[in-house]
Amino acid sequence: MLLYRLVLTFLALPIALWLGLRVLRGQETRHDLRERLGLDGPAAPPDGPLLWLHGASNGELTSARDLIETLLKRDPALRMVVTANSVTGRNMVSGWRLPRLRARLAPLDYRICLQRFMVGHPPAAVLLLEGDLWPNRFAMAANQRVPVFMLSARISGKSFGMWQRLGGLASGMLGAVRLLSAQDEASERRFLDLGLRPDAIGPRLTLKSTVSLAAPDANLVADLARVFDRADTFLAASTHDGEEPQVIAAFLAARAQRPDMKMILAPRHPKRGPEVAKLLSDAGLRACTRSAAEVPDPETDVYLVDTLGEMALWYALSGPCFVGGSLVDRGGHTPYEPAQFGCAILHGPHLSNFAEQYAALDAGQAAIRTESADALGHALAKMSVEQQRALATAAKTVLSSPVSAQLNALIDAMAHAAGLPALATRKT
Repeated sequence: MLLYRLVLTFLALPIALWLGLRVLRGQETRHDLRERLGLDGPAAPPDGPLLWLHGASNGELTSARDLIETLLKRDPALRMVVTANSVTGRNMVSGWRLPRLRARLAPLDYRICLQRFMVGHPPAAVLLLEGDLWPNRFAMAANQRVPVFMLSARISGKSFGMWQRLGGLASGMLGAVRLLSAQDEASERRFLDLGLRPDAIGPRLTLKSTVSLAAPDANLVADLARVFDRADTFLAASTHDGEEPQVIAAFLAARAQRPDMKMILAPRHPKRGPEVAKLLSDAGLRACTRSAAEVPDPETDVYLVDTLGEMALWYALSGPCFVGGSLVDRGGHTPYEPAQFGCAILHGPHLSNFAEQYAALDAGQAAIRTESADALGHALAKMSVEQQRALATAAKTVLSSPVSAQLNALIDAMAHAAGLPALATRKT
């Protein structure tokens, strides 16, 4: 821990310069900077118990929405502060407009920033999503005897190796953990190997399995369906750098046998839109771009949807769906969303983020694993309407589970561990 704090001290000036540049460039405001420094908290701590929940990304925070709403419903006196690493994440949570919830940028992992934050937001418990591990955050909680819960926790083999090389730093952090709910058995075992106490293991739950996207506007679906016939529309969802050339090659190969096929291409990071548009142009494909308000027509080959918050619309329009992050080593993205909308799921070999779920899908003949662009193109070319329906039906069956019961069991375990009996009483 001492070495970690010395490194943070050494990095203080570069971090300050980086934050100052973000303000000068208009990427963040002075208020954003003050939040990162732990400032601008409430004048007085809130009445009633307060939970601090932190998620690094929009996806993690979205996955926790059902958990957050359930916690708030169970105890009318409960308040929550939710922190995010990014301005977009914080603004997204603010936009939910949930009662008794405040969204902020996460304080930097300096003790002075954390102290300032926790004075205004004294937590009864700290809830950390997935794997955003910051040593001082754990140490401050331990010093104040605040229980730490790690929820939907996941750690890759690569991250596990890194923490192992850091000696006792990981075990020191995990000593503050009262309960850990892992996504999968492999992550559970790795956290135990890093020093988690066996009695801290709680019910296993992938919070992303609780996410249900709102149905898209029916009129918009009907309007676009005039161009995109579902059986012949291939969605490449949440693709990454190095993956689009493979997806484009697969699409071209499939179109050689199915000339009516169209593609909706949704990069994971919309800012990569211009880069992906050039790939499409170089491949000789006629594309239109969502962010430019271009309207697809029957002559459109590819609809490049470089926007956020519209994935439900693209799932609703598509029959076969390739889940990105799996033909390149990004661990693969959620299968729950395409399954919700009845898509036929295809994926690559890199699946560490949802290893158990994809193993179950493959074993249940509810998805198609493709090792390469050639294999993906072949699968698309041969996929009939009947096979699409069979895959979609099987995926819903495989991924369906009593999630509400699992979520309630997790909250009961948290309530017991944190000494918050009101949370253990279900309120209707």
